[in-house]
Amino acid sequence: MGGGGQLTGSGEPSSSRSKGVYTWEEVQGHCSRSDQWLVIDRKVYNITQWAKRHPGGFRVISHYAGEDATEAFTAFHPDQKFVHKFLKPLLIGELAATEPSQDRDKNAAIIQDFKTLRAQVEKDGLFRARPLFFCLHLGHILLLEALAWLMIWMWGTSWILTLLCAVMLATAQSQAGWLQHDFGHLSVFKTSCWNHLLHKFIIGHLKGASGNWWNHRHFQHHAKPNVFSKDPDVNMLHVFVLGTTQPVEYGIKKIKHMPYHRQHQYFFLVGPPLLIPVYFHIQIMHTMISRHDWVDLAWSMSYYLRYFSCYIPLYGLFGSLVLISFVRFLESHWFVWITQMNHLPMDIDHEKHQDWLTMQLQATCNIEQSFFNDWFSGHLNFQIEHQFVSHNATSQLPPGGPLVRKLCEKHGIPYEMKTLWRGLTDVIRSLKTSGELWLDAYLHK
Repeated sequence: MGGGGQLTGSGEPSSSRSKGVYTWEEVQGHCSRSDQWLVIDRKVYNITQWAKRHPGGFRVISHYAGEDATEAFTAFHPDQKFVHKFLKPLLIGELAATEPSQDRDKNAAIIQDFKTLRAQVEKDGLFRARPLFFCLHLGHILLLEALAWLMIWMWGTSWILTLLCAVMLATAQSQAGWLQHDFGHLSVFKTSCWNHLLHKFIIGHLKGASGNWWNHRHFQHHAKPNVFSKDPDVNMLHVFVLGTTQPVEYGIKKIKHMPYHRQHQYFFLVGPPLLIPVYFHIQIMHTMISRHDWVDLAWSMSYYLRYFSCYIPLYGLFGSLVLISFVRFLESHWFVWITQMNHLPMDIDHEKHQDWLTMQLQATCNIEQSFFNDWFSGHLNFQIEHQFVSHNATSQLPPGGPLVRKLCEKHGIPYEMKTLWRGLTDVIRSLKTSGELWLDAYLHK
Protein backbone atom coordinates (compact mmCIF):
# COMPACT_ATOMS: atom_id res chain seq x y z
CA MET A 1 0.00 0.00 0.00
CA GLY A 2 1.07 3.59 -0.58
CA GLY A 3 3.04 2.72 -3.73
CA GLY A 4 1.27 5.36 -5.79
CA GLY A 5 1.91 8.23 -3.43
CA GLN A 6 5.63 8.84 -3.83
CA LEU A 7 6.63 12.49 -3.82
CA THR A 8 8.70 14.48 -6.22
CA GLY A 9 11.63 16.48 -4.99
CA SER A 10 9.44 19.55 -4.50
CA GLY A 11 7.27 17.75 -1.96
CA GLU A 12 4.23 17.64 -4.26
CA PRO A 13 2.64 14.47 -5.68
CA SER A 14 3.85 13.41 -9.06
CA SER A 15 1.12 13.87 -11.65
CA SER A 16 2.68 11.20 -13.86
CA ARG A 17 2.07 8.39 -11.38
CA SER A 18 -1.13 6.65 -10.46
CA LYS A 19 -2.95 7.52 -7.28
CA GLY A 20 -2.17 5.42 -4.22
CA VAL A 21 -4.17 3.58 -1.60
CA TYR A 22 -3.24 4.30 2.02
CA THR A 23 -3.91 3.24 5.57
CA TRP A 24 -4.51 5.66 8.41
CA GLU A 25 -1.15 4.68 9.84
CA GLU A 26 0.56 5.84 6.67
CA VAL A 27 -1.37 9.13 6.61
CA GLN A 28 -0.62 9.83 10.26
CA GLY A 29 3.09 9.52 9.53
CA HIS A 30 2.95 12.67 7.40
CA CYS A 31 2.36 15.33 10.04
CA SER A 32 5.62 17.28 10.21
CA ARG A 33 6.13 20.84 9.06
CA SER A 34 7.95 19.65 5.92
CA ASP A 35 5.68 16.70 5.10
CA GLN A 36 1.92 17.08 5.46
CA TRP A 37 -0.95 14.92 4.28
CA LEU A 38 -4.59 15.06 5.27
CA VAL A 39 -7.84 13.28 4.43
CA ILE A 40 -11.10 14.80 3.21
CA ASP A 41 -14.01 12.47 2.43
CA ARG A 42 -11.61 9.49 2.29
CA LYS A 43 -9.41 11.23 -0.31
CA VAL A 44 -5.76 11.70 0.64
CA TYR A 45 -4.11 15.04 -0.19
CA ASN A 46 -0.51 16.16 0.03
CA ILE A 47 -0.67 19.76 1.26
CA THR A 48 3.04 20.21 2.01
CA GLN A 49 3.58 23.09 -0.43
CA TRP A 50 -0.03 24.25 -0.65
CA ALA A 51 -0.16 25.02 3.08
CA LYS A 52 2.08 28.03 2.51
CA ARG A 53 -0.40 29.45 0.01
CA HIS A 54 -3.56 28.55 1.91
CA PRO A 55 -5.79 31.67 2.05
CA GLY A 56 -6.78 30.92 5.65
CA GLY A 57 -3.14 30.71 6.72
CA PHE A 58 -0.69 27.81 6.81
CA ARG A 59 -1.17 27.11 10.51
CA VAL A 60 -4.89 26.31 10.44
CA ILE A 61 -4.54 23.73 7.67
CA SER A 62 -1.31 22.35 9.16
CA HIS A 63 -3.14 21.63 12.41
CA TYR A 64 -4.89 18.79 10.56
CA ALA A 65 -1.77 17.26 9.01
CA GLY A 66 -1.93 13.49 9.39
CA GLU A 67 -5.62 13.61 10.30
CA ASP A 68 -9.12 13.46 8.88
CA ALA A 69 -10.02 17.07 8.06
CA THR A 70 -13.46 16.40 6.57
CA GLU A 71 -15.51 18.10 9.29
CA ALA A 72 -13.19 21.10 9.52
CA PHE A 73 -13.16 21.46 5.73
CA THR A 74 -16.97 21.51 5.65
CA ALA A 75 -17.19 23.99 8.51
CA PHE A 76 -14.80 26.51 6.93
CA HIS A 77 -15.74 26.38 3.23
CA PRO A 78 -19.30 27.35 2.28
CA ASP A 79 -18.52 27.04 -1.45
CA GLN A 80 -16.95 23.60 -1.56
CA LYS A 81 -17.20 23.21 -5.34
CA PHE A 82 -14.95 26.23 -5.75
CA VAL A 83 -12.42 25.00 -3.18
CA HIS A 84 -12.25 21.51 -4.71
CA LYS A 85 -10.61 23.07 -7.78
CA PHE A 86 -7.60 23.80 -5.61
CA LEU A 87 -7.66 20.37 -3.99
CA LYS A 88 -7.66 18.38 -7.22
CA PRO A 89 -3.93 18.86 -8.02
CA LEU A 90 -3.06 17.87 -4.44
CA LEU A 91 -4.84 14.50 -4.57
CA ILE A 92 -2.44 11.59 -4.17
CA GLY A 93 -4.86 8.75 -3.46
CA GLU A 94 -7.53 7.49 -1.12
CA LEU A 95 -7.99 5.39 1.98
CA ALA A 96 -7.96 1.64 1.58
CA ALA A 97 -11.40 0.05 1.44
CA THR A 98 -10.65 -1.76 4.69
CA GLU A 99 -9.96 1.52 6.52
CA PRO A 100 -12.76 3.31 8.43
CA SER A 101 -13.78 6.80 7.28
CA GLN A 102 -12.80 8.31 10.62
CA ASP A 103 -9.37 8.20 12.23
CA ARG A 104 -8.08 7.46 15.75
CA ASP A 105 -11.12 5.58 17.06
CA LYS A 106 -13.47 8.53 16.63
CA ASN A 107 -17.15 7.75 17.12
CA ALA A 108 -18.59 7.05 13.67
CA ALA A 109 -22.20 7.42 14.90
CA ILE A 110 -21.56 10.92 16.26
CA ILE A 111 -19.84 11.97 13.04
CA GLN A 112 -22.67 10.67 10.87
CA ASP A 113 -25.43 12.17 13.03
CA PHE A 114 -23.69 15.53 13.06
CA LYS A 115 -23.29 15.42 9.29
CA THR A 116 -27.01 14.71 8.96
CA LEU A 117 -27.89 17.55 11.35
CA ARG A 118 -25.72 20.04 9.51
CA ALA A 119 -27.29 19.10 6.17
CA GLN A 120 -30.78 19.43 7.68
CA VAL A 121 -30.33 22.90 9.20
CA GLU A 122 -28.76 24.22 6.01
CA LYS A 123 -31.53 22.71 3.91
CA ASP A 124 -34.16 24.30 6.16
CA GLY A 125 -32.34 27.64 6.06
CA LEU A 126 -32.20 27.91 9.85
CA PHE A 127 -28.83 29.66 9.76
CA ARG A 128 -29.46 31.78 6.66
CA ALA A 129 -28.34 35.40 7.02
CA ARG A 130 -30.81 38.30 6.99
CA PRO A 131 -29.31 41.28 5.11
CA LEU A 132 -31.59 43.77 6.90
CA PHE A 133 -30.15 42.76 10.27
CA PHE A 134 -26.60 43.49 9.14
CA CYS A 135 -27.63 46.80 7.57
CA LEU A 136 -29.21 47.87 10.86
CA HIS A 137 -26.21 46.63 12.81
CA LEU A 138 -23.83 48.63 10.63
CA GLY A 139 -26.19 51.62 10.78
CA HIS A 140 -26.23 51.79 14.56
CA ILE A 141 -22.41 51.61 14.64
CA LEU A 142 -22.08 54.53 12.23
CA LEU A 143 -24.76 56.46 14.16
CA LEU A 144 -22.90 56.03 17.46
CA GLU A 145 -19.67 57.31 15.92
CA ALA A 146 -21.41 60.29 14.32
CA LEU A 147 -23.29 61.24 17.50
CA ALA A 148 -20.12 60.98 19.59
CA TRP A 149 -18.32 63.47 17.34
CA LEU A 150 -21.31 65.81 16.95
CA MET A 151 -21.79 65.96 20.71
CA ILE A 152 -18.23 67.17 21.28
CA TRP A 153 -18.30 69.52 18.27
CA MET A 154 -21.52 71.19 19.38
CA TRP A 155 -21.26 71.24 23.18
CA GLY A 156 -17.58 71.21 23.96
CA THR A 157 -14.91 69.00 25.52
CA SER A 158 -15.96 68.90 29.16
CA TRP A 159 -14.97 65.87 31.23
CA ILE A 160 -18.52 64.52 31.31
CA LEU A 161 -19.05 64.88 27.56
CA THR A 162 -15.61 63.40 26.86
CA LEU A 163 -16.39 60.40 29.05
CA LEU A 164 -19.74 59.93 27.29
CA CYS A 165 -17.99 60.26 23.92
CA ALA A 166 -15.48 57.58 24.92
CA VAL A 167 -18.25 55.21 26.01
CA MET A 168 -20.10 55.73 22.71
CA LEU A 169 -16.95 55.17 20.66
CA ALA A 170 -16.04 52.07 22.69
CA THR A 171 -19.55 50.71 22.11
CA ALA A 172 -19.22 51.36 18.39
CA GLN A 173 -15.82 49.63 18.35
CA SER A 174 -17.12 46.59 20.23
CA GLN A 175 -20.17 46.25 18.01
CA ALA A 176 -18.00 46.64 14.91
CA GLY A 177 -15.91 43.80 16.27
CA TRP A 178 -18.96 41.54 16.44
CA LEU A 179 -20.09 42.65 12.97
CA GLN A 180 -16.76 42.06 11.24
CA HIS A 181 -16.77 38.59 12.77
CA ASP A 182 -19.70 37.52 10.58
CA PHE A 183 -18.21 38.98 7.42
CA GLY A 184 -14.86 37.38 8.25
CA HIS A 185 -16.60 34.01 8.41
CA LEU A 186 -18.19 34.64 4.98
CA SER A 187 -21.59 34.40 6.67
CA VAL A 188 -23.54 37.28 5.16
CA PHE A 189 -23.38 37.17 1.37
CA LYS A 190 -23.43 34.14 -0.89
CA THR A 191 -20.52 35.63 -2.84
CA SER A 192 -17.23 35.50 -0.98
CA CYS A 193 -15.82 38.65 -2.58
CA TRP A 194 -18.56 40.82 -1.02
CA ASN A 195 -17.94 39.26 2.39
CA HIS A 196 -14.21 39.95 2.03
CA LEU A 197 -14.78 43.54 0.94
CA LEU A 198 -17.13 44.38 3.81
CA HIS A 199 -14.83 42.58 6.22
CA LYS A 200 -11.89 44.76 5.12
CA PHE A 201 -14.03 47.88 5.45
CA ILE A 202 -15.34 47.11 8.93
CA ILE A 203 -12.22 45.69 10.58
CA GLY A 204 -9.91 48.04 8.71
CA HIS A 205 -11.66 51.37 8.20
CA LEU A 206 -14.00 51.20 11.21
CA LYS A 207 -11.58 49.55 13.67
CA GLY A 208 -8.04 50.09 12.40
CA ALA A 209 -7.16 46.38 12.49
CA SER A 210 -6.20 43.76 9.88
CA GLY A 211 -8.56 41.32 8.22
CA ASN A 212 -5.82 38.82 7.37
CA TRP A 213 -4.40 38.95 10.90
CA TRP A 214 -7.87 38.21 12.28
CA ASN A 215 -8.57 35.40 9.80
CA HIS A 216 -5.31 33.58 10.41
CA ARG A 217 -5.68 33.83 14.18
CA HIS A 218 -9.40 33.21 14.55
CA PHE A 219 -9.68 30.27 12.18
CA GLN A 220 -7.09 28.39 14.21
CA HIS A 221 -9.31 28.88 17.25
CA HIS A 222 -12.27 27.35 15.43
CA ALA A 223 -10.22 24.50 14.01
CA LYS A 224 -8.79 23.40 17.36
CA PRO A 225 -10.56 25.25 20.19
CA ASN A 226 -8.80 25.18 23.57
CA VAL A 227 -5.99 22.97 22.26
CA PHE A 228 -2.54 24.01 23.43
CA SER A 229 -0.09 24.97 20.67
CA LYS A 230 -2.92 25.06 18.10
CA ASP A 231 -5.49 27.55 19.45
CA PRO A 232 -3.79 30.98 19.77
CA ASP A 233 -6.52 32.07 22.20
CA VAL A 234 -5.05 29.80 24.90
CA ASN A 235 -1.48 30.87 24.25
CA MET A 236 -0.99 33.02 27.35
CA LEU A 237 2.76 33.64 26.90
CA HIS A 238 3.42 32.22 30.38
CA VAL A 239 1.35 34.99 31.98
CA PHE A 240 -1.46 32.58 32.96
CA VAL A 241 -1.83 28.82 33.28
CA LEU A 242 -5.10 27.35 32.05
CA GLY A 243 -7.17 24.21 32.49
CA THR A 244 -6.14 21.32 34.71
CA THR A 245 -3.22 19.88 32.74
CA GLN A 246 -0.98 22.88 32.10
CA PRO A 247 -0.85 24.08 35.74
CA VAL A 248 0.32 20.65 36.94
CA GLU A 249 2.91 20.44 34.15
CA TYR A 250 4.28 23.87 35.05
CA GLY A 251 4.28 23.01 38.74
CA ILE A 252 6.13 19.72 38.32
CA LYS A 253 8.75 21.44 36.14
CA LYS A 254 9.02 24.25 38.72
CA ILE A 255 8.12 26.88 36.12
CA LYS A 256 7.27 30.16 37.84
CA HIS A 257 7.22 33.04 35.39
CA MET A 258 4.41 34.56 37.43
CA PRO A 259 2.82 33.91 40.84
CA TYR A 260 0.15 31.76 39.22
CA HIS A 261 -1.71 31.14 42.46
CA ARG A 262 -2.53 34.86 42.30
CA GLN A 263 -3.52 34.91 38.63
CA HIS A 264 -7.22 35.34 39.38
CA GLN A 265 -6.23 38.64 41.02
CA TYR A 266 -3.66 40.07 38.60
CA PHE A 267 -5.94 39.09 35.69
CA PHE A 268 -7.81 42.35 36.37
CA LEU A 269 -4.58 44.30 35.86
CA VAL A 270 -3.03 42.63 32.80
CA GLY A 271 -5.95 40.87 31.06
CA PRO A 272 -8.88 43.11 30.18
CA PRO A 273 -6.98 46.43 30.38
CA LEU A 274 -4.05 45.53 28.12
CA LEU A 275 -5.12 42.93 25.55
CA ILE A 276 -6.38 45.27 22.80
CA PRO A 277 -4.54 48.56 23.47
CA VAL A 278 -1.14 46.91 23.96
CA TYR A 279 -0.81 43.26 22.87
CA PHE A 280 -3.22 43.17 19.92
CA HIS A 281 -2.17 46.60 18.68
CA ILE A 282 1.53 45.66 18.59
CA GLN A 283 0.80 42.25 17.09
CA ILE A 284 -1.45 43.65 14.35
CA MET A 285 1.03 46.31 13.26
CA HIS A 286 3.94 43.87 13.36
CA THR A 287 2.00 41.28 11.34
CA MET A 288 0.97 43.70 8.60
CA ILE A 289 4.46 45.17 8.21
CA SER A 290 6.44 41.92 8.51
CA ARG A 291 4.18 40.14 6.00
CA HIS A 292 4.11 43.15 3.66
CA ASP A 293 0.33 43.21 3.88
CA TRP A 294 0.03 46.68 2.40
CA VAL A 295 -3.67 46.39 1.55
CA ASP A 296 -4.64 45.74 5.16
CA LEU A 297 -2.20 48.43 6.31
CA ALA A 298 -3.88 50.94 4.00
CA TRP A 299 -7.32 50.03 5.38
CA SER A 300 -5.96 50.35 8.92
CA MET A 301 -4.35 53.72 8.25
CA SER A 302 -7.62 55.00 6.79
CA TYR A 303 -9.19 54.51 10.22
CA TYR A 304 -6.50 56.52 12.01
CA LEU A 305 -6.58 59.23 9.34
CA ARG A 306 -10.33 59.58 9.77
CA TYR A 307 -10.14 59.54 13.57
CA PHE A 308 -7.36 62.10 13.93
CA SER A 309 -8.83 64.41 11.30
CA CYS A 310 -12.05 64.46 13.33
CA TYR A 311 -10.63 64.78 16.86
CA ILE A 312 -7.34 66.71 16.59
CA PRO A 313 -9.27 69.96 15.87
CA LEU A 314 -11.27 69.32 19.07
CA TYR A 315 -8.67 67.88 21.47
CA GLY A 316 -5.30 68.48 19.86
CA LEU A 317 -2.84 65.68 19.09
CA PHE A 318 -2.10 64.68 22.69
CA GLY A 319 -5.76 64.80 23.73
CA SER A 320 -6.76 62.71 20.73
CA LEU A 321 -4.15 60.08 21.61
CA VAL A 322 -5.39 59.96 25.20
CA LEU A 323 -9.01 59.63 24.02
CA ILE A 324 -8.34 56.78 21.61
CA SER A 325 -6.23 54.98 24.23
CA PHE A 326 -9.10 55.23 26.72
CA VAL A 327 -11.56 53.98 24.09
CA ARG A 328 -9.33 50.95 23.44
CA PHE A 329 -9.07 50.41 27.21
CA LEU A 330 -12.87 50.28 27.54
CA GLU A 331 -13.29 48.14 24.42
CA SER A 332 -10.67 45.69 25.65
CA HIS A 333 -12.62 45.00 28.85
CA TRP A 334 -15.77 44.33 26.85
CA PHE A 335 -13.98 42.08 24.39
CA VAL A 336 -12.05 40.01 26.95
CA TRP A 337 -14.98 39.19 29.20
CA ILE A 338 -17.31 38.26 26.33
CA THR A 339 -14.82 36.12 24.43
CA GLN A 340 -13.43 34.33 27.48
CA MET A 341 -16.66 33.40 29.24
CA ASN A 342 -17.51 30.85 26.51
CA HIS A 343 -14.14 29.07 26.51
CA LEU A 344 -11.80 29.80 29.40
CA PRO A 345 -13.81 27.86 32.05
CA MET A 346 -14.15 24.86 29.73
CA ASP A 347 -11.77 21.96 29.03
CA ILE A 348 -8.33 23.18 27.91
CA ASP A 349 -5.76 20.52 27.10
CA HIS A 350 -3.32 19.12 24.57
CA GLU A 351 -4.50 17.53 21.33
CA LYS A 352 -6.91 14.63 21.91
CA HIS A 353 -7.88 13.95 18.27
CA GLN A 354 -11.61 14.00 18.99
CA ASP A 355 -14.48 14.20 16.53
CA TRP A 356 -15.68 17.71 15.69
CA LEU A 357 -18.85 17.63 17.82
CA THR A 358 -17.15 16.36 20.98
CA MET A 359 -14.18 18.69 20.61
CA GLN A 360 -16.37 21.77 20.19
CA LEU A 361 -18.73 20.89 23.07
CA GLN A 362 -15.94 20.25 25.55
CA ALA A 363 -14.36 23.62 24.71
CA THR A 364 -17.51 25.72 24.52
CA CYS A 365 -20.60 26.79 26.45
CA ASN A 366 -23.57 29.05 25.73
CA ILE A 367 -24.97 32.06 27.55
CA GLU A 368 -28.73 32.41 28.03
CA GLN A 369 -30.62 34.31 25.37
CA SER A 370 -32.08 37.76 25.96
CA PHE A 371 -32.20 40.93 23.90
CA PHE A 372 -29.39 42.46 25.95
CA ASN A 373 -27.24 39.31 25.96
CA ASP A 374 -27.63 38.96 22.19
CA TRP A 375 -26.63 42.59 21.57
CA PHE A 376 -23.93 42.73 24.24
CA SER A 377 -22.17 39.60 22.93
CA GLY A 378 -22.92 40.03 19.23
CA HIS A 379 -24.94 36.79 19.39
CA LEU A 380 -21.78 34.94 20.41
CA ASN A 381 -23.70 33.80 23.46
CA PHE A 382 -24.71 30.97 21.07
CA GLN A 383 -21.10 29.89 20.83
CA ILE A 384 -21.85 26.17 20.61
CA GLU A 385 -23.92 26.52 17.46
CA HIS A 386 -21.39 28.96 16.03
CA GLN A 387 -18.49 26.58 16.60
CA PHE A 388 -20.29 23.79 14.74
CA VAL A 389 -20.65 25.56 11.39
CA SER A 390 -18.61 28.74 11.62
CA HIS A 391 -19.68 30.21 8.26
CA ASN A 392 -23.29 30.63 9.43
CA ALA A 393 -24.47 34.06 10.60
CA THR A 394 -24.37 34.41 14.39
CA SER A 395 -27.68 36.31 14.45
CA GLN A 396 -29.38 33.20 13.04
CA LEU A 397 -27.93 30.66 15.46
CA PRO A 398 -30.77 30.40 18.05
CA PRO A 399 -33.20 28.42 15.82
CA GLY A 400 -30.69 25.60 15.52
CA GLY A 401 -30.17 25.31 19.27
CA PRO A 402 -32.90 22.74 20.03
CA LEU A 403 -31.65 20.41 17.29
CA VAL A 404 -28.08 20.62 18.56
CA ARG A 405 -29.21 19.96 22.15
CA LYS A 406 -31.17 16.92 21.01
CA LEU A 407 -28.12 15.51 19.26
CA CYS A 408 -25.97 16.10 22.35
CA GLU A 409 -28.52 14.32 24.57
CA LYS A 410 -28.57 11.36 22.20
CA HIS A 411 -24.84 10.83 22.52
CA GLY A 412 -24.46 11.89 26.15
CA ILE A 413 -22.39 14.99 25.37
CA PRO A 414 -22.92 17.87 27.84
CA TYR A 415 -24.57 20.97 26.35
CA GLU A 416 -23.82 23.71 28.87
CA MET A 417 -25.95 26.85 29.14
CA LYS A 418 -25.10 29.56 31.69
CA THR A 419 -26.44 32.89 32.85
CA LEU A 420 -24.40 35.92 31.85
CA TRP A 421 -23.32 36.49 35.46
CA ARG A 422 -22.19 32.90 35.91
CA GLY A 423 -20.31 33.01 32.62
CA LEU A 424 -18.37 36.07 33.76
CA THR A 425 -17.64 34.78 37.27
CA ASP A 426 -16.57 31.38 35.95
CA VAL A 427 -13.67 33.10 34.19
CA ILE A 428 -12.22 34.13 37.57
CA ARG A 429 -13.19 30.87 39.22
CA SER A 430 -11.37 28.83 36.57
CA LEU A 431 -8.23 30.97 36.86
CA LYS A 432 -8.24 30.50 40.62
CA THR A 433 -8.66 26.73 40.32
CA SER A 434 -5.83 26.48 37.79
CA GLY A 435 -3.61 28.61 40.01
CA GLU A 436 -4.25 26.36 43.00
CA LEU A 437 -3.39 23.27 40.95
CA TRP A 438 -0.11 24.88 39.93
CA LEU A 439 0.77 25.79 43.52
CA ASP A 440 0.06 22.28 44.78
CA ALA A 441 2.20 20.71 42.04
CA TYR A 442 4.94 23.31 42.52
CA LEU A 443 5.23 22.65 46.24
CA HIS A 444 4.49 18.95 46.52
CA LYS A 445 5.30 17.15 43.25
